[in-house]
Amino acid sequence: MMRRRRSVATDRGRARSHFFIVALLALCACGGGGGASNAGVPPPPDGGCSGSCATAASFLSVADVEQVIAQAVAEAKAEGGMATIAVVDRVGNVLAVFRMGAASSRDVVIASRLDAGGAAVIDGGLEGLRFPVPSAAVAIDDQAAIAKAITGAYLSTEGNAFSSRTASQIVQDHFNPGEHDQPGGPLFGVQFSQLPCSDLATRWDGTAPSVGPQRSPLGLSADPGGFPLFKDGTPVGGVGVMADGVYGLDPNIVDVDRNPDEMIAYAATFGFAAPRNRRGDQITVDGKTLRFSDVEFGNLAADPSLAPAFATLTPADGQLVAVTHYVDASVHPGVAFGQPGSGVRADAGDFPGLDAFVLVDASNAPRYAPRGGTDGAALGADVLTAAEVQALLAHALAVANRARAQIRRPLDSPARVTISVVDTAGEILGIVRSRDAPVFGIDVSLQKARTAAFYSSAGAAAFLRSLPATGYRDTTDPLLVARTVVLGDYVDALQAFLADASALEDGAVAFTDRAGGNLARPNFPDGLDGHAPGPFSKPPGQWSPFSTGLQLDLVLNAIVQHVVSTASAEVLATDVGQTCPGVDDAFNATQSSRIVANGTQTFPGSVPIYRGDVLVGGIGVSGDGVDQDDMVAFLGLDEAGQALGGGLGNAPKAMRADRLTPQGVRLRYVQCPQAPYLNSSADNVCDGK
Repeated sequence: MMRRRRSVATDRGRARSHFFIVALLALCACGGGGGASNAGVPPPPDGGCSGSCATAASFLSVADVEQVIAQAVAEAKAEGGMATIAVVDRVGNVLAVFRMGAASSRDVVIASRLDAGGAAVIDGGLEGLRFPVPSAAVAIDDQAAIAKAITGAYLSTEGNAFSSRTASQIVQDHFNPGEHDQPGGPLFGVQFSQLPCSDLATRWDGTAPSVGPQRSPLGLSADPGGFPLFKDGTPVGGVGVMADGVYGLDPNIVDVDRNPDEMIAYAATFGFAAPRNRRGDQITVDGKTLRFSDVEFGNLAADPSLAPAFATLTPADGQLVAVTHYVDASVHPGVAFGQPGSGVRADAGDFPGLDAFVLVDASNAPRYAPRGGTDGAALGADVLTAAEVQALLAHALAVANRARAQIRRPLDSPARVTISVVDTAGEILGIVRSRDAPVFGIDVSLQKARTAAFYSSAGAAAFLRSLPATGYRDTTDPLLVARTVVLGDYVDALQAFLADASALEDGAVAFTDRAGGNLARPNFPDGLDGHAPGPFSKPPGQWSPFSTGLQLDLVLNAIVQHVVSTASAEVLATDVGQTCPGVDDAFNATQSSRIVANGTQTFPGSVPIYRGDVLVGGIGVSGDGVDQDDMVAFLGLDEAGQALGGGLGNAPKAMRADRLTPQGVRLRYVQCPQAPYLNSSADNVCDGK
C-alpha cells in the first residue's frame, strides 16, 4: 500500500494530501509493481566498470540534462504534484534547476520528525527551520534539490552507487537506524561536509561549469530523492528532487516507502540509472546490506520512456530557474571527470607509479602539490618539509593501492581514497587521490586531517572559547535568533567528562577522528541506549542528524548565512566566506584561521603526525570503509616515517587517546581491518606500531 514518508509523524495538510492520493491511485492501478503504463520498462543495467571507464566523453550533455528533467516532470505530473528538480555533474557543477509552480508555494521544513501540529519534534540545530519565511520570500526548495543531487553524485563511483537514502542509513545514531544498542552509522557526521563555507570547495564563477569539487548549500543530504546518474557504467552526475515539503530522513528502514521525492527522482534516472550490480543494495557494511531505493521503474505512476520531450514543456509545466551562487536559468553540459576541466586529473610527476590523481585549478595547475609546513615560527626545526609531505602522501597511497576495498564492486578491488596532509595551523600541505575515489572524500579527508591535528593541539580549547556564540534560529522566522549556544561550553563538558582540567589545553593527548568521534555520539559508549551523551554531542531526545552538537554548532551560523543569501539577495546580499567557524549570529566573519576552516569530522580515518612527541600536523583519509581509512592513515604515516629514517611517525603510545578511560570505557585510537591486503594473508597489520 502507499504510505507517507516515514520521517514525518503527521499529516502536513490538505494541500499535500491530494498529491499522495493521486500517487496512491496510480500505484494501485499498477498492481503494486508495474501495470500497463510501465509494461516492458527495463531494469537498470548491470555494469562492468571498476575505475577505468571514464573518458573525455563521459559527461552529461545538454540533451541528457533535458531528458532527466523531462522524465522527472512527467512523473510529478502523473502523481498530481509539483517538484523542484536539480541536475549536477560528478564534481558538483549545477547544470540546471527546474521548478514546477511558484517559489512562494514551495514551502520546505528541515526536520527529522514532525509532531501532530507539523512542528519539528527536536528543538535545535537546523531542526524546524521553515521556508519561505513570513518576512521575505526566502525559498530553499532549489537548494534542497541541489544538495540531494550532489549527494548522489559525490557518494558514487564506478565501483559503487549510493543515493541520499543510502546516506540516511549511515549517518544516524544507530546502524541500522532503529536497532537498539548498535553503534552509530559508519559515516556518522558526513552530512556536514561539502559545506558552502569550505575553503577547499570551488565556487561557480557565474558563467559555465568549471573545476570542482563544488560546494553544496546544505552539505550532504539524508533525505530520499537524490540519485547518481550513470553513462556506460561510469557516474557522470546526480539528480535531486524536492516535492513533498520536508527535508528530512528515513528513521525506519525495515519498511518500503513510497516517497514522492524518491519516485520522481528515480523516474529521472531512466536511461542513466546506476548499474544494478553497483547499487548500494549489493554492498554490505559490517554484514548489513545498504539501501539504495524503495522504488523501481515498475512502481512509478508514469512510464519514463514515454515522457514528453523537454522542448514540449510549457510555462504551465514549470520553468528553469536561476539559483544565486549556483546556476543561471539555463541548461549546461557537465564536465568529464578525470579530465583537467573537472579539477581532478592524473598526476604528472609527484607520485610516479602509484596511479595517482590530483586536484587542479582552471589553468590545469596543481592546487595542492606537496609543500612544507607554514608553522615554522612555532615548530622551528620540527616543521614538516615538502619532501616529508610527499613521502607521507605517497606511502599512504601505496597502502591504499594494496588494500582490499570494503565498499566497492567487484570484490577484491583496491581501496580508492583521498589523502590530505595539513600542518598544525590547518594549512593544506598536500592532497592526492586514487583513481575513481568518491568525490565526497576530498573535503572529508581534509576535515579529518584538520580535526586530528586540532584536537591534539594545545590551542584547541582557547580557539573554541574565542568563537562567537551559535545562533539557533526562530523556527517561525529563520532570519531571527531564538537563543544562542556558547561553544566554550563544549570544552567545559569535555574537561568534566575526562576529569582533566587541561584537556584540549596542554596538547598531552593525541586524538584521532575515531577517538574524538566517540566523544560526539549521543550515547557513550557509542550506541548503547540509556547512557549519557559524549561531551561533544547533544543528548538523546535532543540529538538528530540535523542537531548533532559541536560539529554542527561550529558551522551553523555560516550555513544559515549561505542558505539565506542564496535564497534571497534582497534579504542578505553577502555570501559566506571560505572559513566555516567564526561567523557570528549576525553573519559577520570574526576570524580567518585555517585550523578547521571547512568544519570538523566525527567518523574514523585520521591520525595526528608527530616528530617524536611534538605535534607537527595531521593526515586524513576518506573514500572506502572507515577501518580501511584508519589503516591507510595510520600505516601510511608509519611506513613514511620508516622510509625517512625515523623521527616522523604516529603519536607515542603514552600520548594516544586510547589510554583514556572516561566513564570506565577506554577510547579507541584506530581500528585496522583483518586480512586487509590483496594477494596477501597478512593480519593484525597495525599491531605494535
